[in-house]
Amino acid sequence: MKQTLGFLTESRIAPPPERFNPIGGSQEVLVQLLRLPHAEGLPAPRYETEQAAGMDLRAALPADAPLVLGPMARALIPTGFCIALPQGYEAQVRPRSGLALRHGITCLNSPGTIDADYRGELQIILINLGQEAFPIARGERIAQMVIAPVTRGQWHEVVALQETARGHAGFGSTGRG
Repeated sequence: MKQTLGFLTESRIAPPPERFNPIGGSQEVLVQLLRLPHAEGLPAPRYETEQAAGMDLRAALPADAPLVLGPMARALIPTGFCIALPQGYEAQVRPRSGLALRHGITCLNSPGTIDADYRGELQIILINLGQEAFPIARGERIAQMVIAPVTRGQWHEVVALQETARGHAGFGSTGRG
């Protein structure tokens, strides 16, 4: 039995088609999505508004076992989905602003990067920076994911860098106001 990953043509992996989205002028790229058994009944990651940049990710926890995230506690929350991004793209996992503002819930390692060659389950590292325990139920929107093109750098060693007005100044050197 032959296992297939990626976007296949007869005998080779081909890049997925990109489509121009006339709403807002953004591009769309096809991403394969694999639903795991514990995501049964949950909606696939999706954009909640017409011009949203990020798709909401939901907790694929057991319905009878919500997770309670205590203050300063962190946990790895499953989403129940695996993806296959086309080469040249990444997915960035970011916090949801409402959870951060109202409850102090945010993502560690943010933005988290999902590389095009990763095929495991999407899981979200959440931390509770708030002062009260926060229950996370099955299906709760816990993070958002943005699909973005990747630009790779190539090193070119030099003996000196071009001077700038800022130079070596960093870490608050441009002031607060």
